[in-house]
Order: sequence, then C-alpha cells, then structure tokens
Amino acid sequence: MAAQELDRVASLPGAPSYSYAFKHYSGYVTTDERLGKALFYWFFEAMEKPDDKPLVLWLNGGPGCSSVGFGQAQELGPFLVKKDVPELELNPCQLAVPGLSSGCWIFVHEHVLRNRSTGRQFHGWFQRFPQHKMKEFYIAGESYAGHYIPQLANLIVDENKKASRENYINFKGILIGNAYMDGDTDLQGIVDSSWHHAIISDTLYATYLRSCNFSAEVLSRECEVALGQFNVLHDLIDIYSLYAPNCERGYPDFNTSFSPQIGPTTSRFDLLRIPMGYDPCTQTYATEYLNREDVQRALHANTTGVSYPYSLCRDSINVLWHDSDKTVLPIVKKLAQEGLRIWIFSGDTDGRIPTTSTRYTLKKLGLPIKEDWSPWFTHKQVGGWSVVYDGLTFVTVRGAGHMVPTSRPEQALQLFEHFLANRNLPSKPF
Repeated sequence: MAAQELDRVASLPGAPSYSYAFKHYSGYVTTDERLGKALFYWFFEAMEKPDDKPLVLWLNGGPGCSSVGFGQAQELGPFLVKKDVPELELNPCQLAVPGLSSGCWIFVHEHVLRNRSTGRQFHGWFQRFPQHKMKEFYIAGESYAGHYIPQLANLIVDENKKASRENYINFKGILIGNAYMDGDTDLQGIVDSSWHHAIISDTLYATYLRSCNFSAEVLSRECEVALGQFNVLHDLIDIYSLYAPNCERGYPDFNTSFSPQIGPTTSRFDLLRIPMGYDPCTQTYATEYLNREDVQRALHANTTGVSYPYSLCRDSINVLWHDSDKTVLPIVKKLAQEGLRIWIFSGDTDGRIPTTSTRYTLKKLGLPIKEDWSPWFTHKQVGGWSVVYDGLTFVTVRGAGHMVPTSRPEQALQLFEHFLANRNLPSKPF
C-alpha cells in the first residue's frame, strides 16, 4: 500500500476547491524494467462506496493517443479542461449521478500500448492496487481502441483459463465506441457515408466504386489519387464531428513528422489521422493544461525530465511499430462465443469511423439477430437505435460525433450505466 499512497494526488493545480470528495491516484507502473518501460495511469475511485463499484479501464485510439489527455480531460473523466484557460472544472454529468458514473475508472497514457505484451504487464497495476483485484473489470474506449480492446480482452480471457487465484482477473466485458475493427469495411463505410452526407460528389464517389478495392494489399493509383481528394475536402470540416464547427484557435502540434503506417500500405489509412477538436477547442486546452509543470508534478508525471512537451498523440509511434492487424473480427467473434459482454456504440455524425462502417463490420461477423433495429430513449427523445445480436449489442447515439461523451454526455452516461448494469436501454419515453 505504500507505493499506492505515494501515487495519491494530494492537490491538483487549477482544480475546483471542492473536488476532493473522491480519491484519485496517478503515476508510473513499471512494465519492463530491463527496457525502462512504464505505464502512466490516472485512477479515480467512485465518489460513493468505491469498494462496491466495478473497475473500468478506458483506452483512446490513434494509435498513439492518450486516454489521460482525451478520455479523462475531454470526455468522461471527473475533471474536464475549461474553455480558454488551462484549468479544470468538475464534469457536471459525472456529478449528476452519485458514485462517479457508477464505477472506478483508470485512464492510461497509450503511447506505451503498442503491442499485446502490454496486456500481461497490466498485472503490475493490480499489484499496486490489490484491493480492486477481484472487482468486476471492464475495458472501454473508442476509435483505434477497437483494436487494442479486443486484443487485450482476448489475452485476459486466455490467461484467466490457466491463472492462479492470485493472477485471475474478474473480467466481464468490453464497450467500444466508433471502433476501428476491420480495414476493408471501415474504409468502404467512410466513403459511402461521405457520399450519403453530401460531402463528396457523385463523380468522386463513382471513382471510388470503380477503382478502389479496399481488400487489396496495394491500392490502385487512381484510388490513391481519389483518397487524396477526399482528404482535401475533409480538411474543410471536422471529420470527427461532421456538423460541429472547427476550432478557430487552431489545433495543437501533435509532433507528427510521419504518416501513420497501419498495415501494408500508408495512403489507405491516411483517413485515420489524429482527431480534431470537438468543443471545438478542448484538445488545445487539454494540451496547455497538461504541459503545466505544476500539473505534471502533482500527477507524478515526467519524472525523468524529458525535453520535449507533452502531446495528446504521437504519430511517430508508427515508424517503429508494425504490429497492427488489418482486422480483429476473428477475435471479436471468439470473445462473443466465450460469453463476454460486448457492446459496440457509434456516434452517428462521425465521418472518420462512421456508423455505416460499423454496420458493415458487424454484418461481416455474421451473428444472428435476437432483437432487431429499434429506438432507445433519453427522457422523451430518441437517444439512438440498437440491435442485439447473439453475443453482441450495437447501439447508435443520435447526433454524437467520434467522441460520444464529449458531444452527447447525458446519453453517454446513460449508455455506460446500462452497460455496466447489463440492462437494456429504455425502449420507451420516460
């Protein structure tokens, strides 16, 4: 418990004075002492009865983006960055429900989550917090975490089958939003959705249909040129939230000097560039706040004194990393057969991993439908639509972008609560 207490956050610069009704901890857990690797985390206990609440690990995507800078600071953490000033405010949606969204949350800095071996090393966190070891454990996240989460879940499921009681993880389920899971269907869905949303012309769309085979190892030259035109069009808007404004202040430098290389070719995955802002400048505020030296000291971060600034994402991770599978659908199908609780959700105004892509991907799984397409409600309004497959539930969130908790916080909280409680979303107004 001594190491745990050393990670306790005693005070946090710029945070509201009444923000310590719950305990939170942050710091490094060594994952490979020989190579000098460590996992940076920020852990929040529930506001009420934390010992009775489930444990949730939240992962953002990228690859190479941080759930500390995105998930905690901009989406569903108890502290959100304020507009215009590098300070924090309490998340009003979290405070609306006693118990801090009904769970205890872990956010990690995913620059280190670059391969599946990190899953085994996550046991180090449980060794530091043994009182949470036997809690119900869930993994949630969004975007490229559609790869991270099934891979990590699969590893835990396999390891649990041979684990001693000491190493067993009480793993119950996964929840992924706007998930990148399958290269072929995701890209086809992006193109189709862009045409349906009147972003690309009939002529350009016909070029995709004629020249792009997204299952091919190498795309045709004509297809690559068409994708380039696609990117130019999307530079005019926020592709991650099609109907939200861009940030007039501009976006932070992600220290990206290289194009992402996810799979055998580069240009096909240029569509998975780093997310833009939603509020629309929250990522700029988050970058400013997390680069404050007093904040880093309070969070026990940057203990080695690196010379470069903190960045929400580091695209250069892809230069040395070649461990990305094109699809994780076989893993998802296996997890469904294992009886794991699996919910996939989708903000329906996201243009990067749109609802169309996810529907194509889930159709590819070939799971039988148990409860067909139907609305769910937030009070008197339709919150979205859902379909229950044999082994998987798919939920859309109406009017939400790529980062659902940012654009539709009330609906996101409702979704998380029902997932953790294993209850269907309301099928009638209330």
